Amino acid sequence: MTAAQAPAPEPLASIATRIRAHVVDMCAGPEGGHLGGAFSCVEVLTALYFSVLKVDPQRPDDPARDRFLLSKGHAAQALYATLAERGFFPVEELAGYGRPGSRLMGHPVRAVPGVELPTGSLGHGLALACGFALATRYAGGDSRSFVLLGDGELQEGSVWEAAIAAASLGLDRLVAVVDRNGLQLTGSTERIAPMEPLAERWRGFGWAVRDVDGHDASALADHLAAAPWEPGRPSVLIARTVKGHGLPFLAGRTASHYVTLSERNHARAIRALRATDAAS
Repeated sequence: MTAAQAPAPEPLASIATRIRAHVVDMCAGPEGGHLGGAFSCVEVLTALYFSVLKVDPQRPDDPARDRFLLSKGHAAQALYATLAERGFFPVEELAGYGRPGSRLMGHPVRAVPGVELPTGSLGHGLALACGFALATRYAGGDSRSFVLLGDGELQEGSVWEAAIAAASLGLDRLVAVVDRNGLQLTGSTERIAPMEPLAERWRGFGWAVRDVDGHDASALADHLAAAPWEPGRPSVLIARTVKGHGLPFLAGRTASHYVTLSERNHARAIRALRATDAAS
């Protein structure tokens, strides 16, 4: 048996809404969570795990699997919810997020099935993914390595060192996704460290680049499934997103970066998600 892609059993948008509901529930717990950055990448994770990645929840360490790294590890709640929905561990375990004894910590760790490496110290995920892609080449495999980066994370010089290395090595089985929500803890990324035109920056480093609506799960799946887009070049998908997307009272606000939802705002968030699901 080898790792295999999972057919989407229902519309990707519905799965994304359910994942958001799990994140909301976790953010209503005593530890709260990085709701804004988790919400902005939900469609990316949904597209990957329910349409693109060659993985087997029953065999998370299958040598033939595709690899995924959440470089922006503070969005762990979105990854946990996605892994649970995909069957890597019971959905009921999400209720213990951040509690004593739980393996669901603030940043992902290897104790969680489906997590490849601990992440969250920003700026390292792309280099680690390069290592996975190079190892696959040496092993003669054909799996792909995917990594999700935050746009604020691109201020780390190590990201661009890894980008140079990936292009120089011709790692065309490597696919990066940038969660371009435009906000970081202290404000707008463009005010703090401007990076546009972002697509041209990546092209200048030798990457094949595409730019897409990061909340269109079907479009994301189509682009990611088609990688590599150019032979001999790594691929980067710039996903244009909104921090806190799906919750009108938090969307696009720096206040969504880390929240502990009150009982009132928890109920408010669930109502907003139900309305979105009903309209889709």
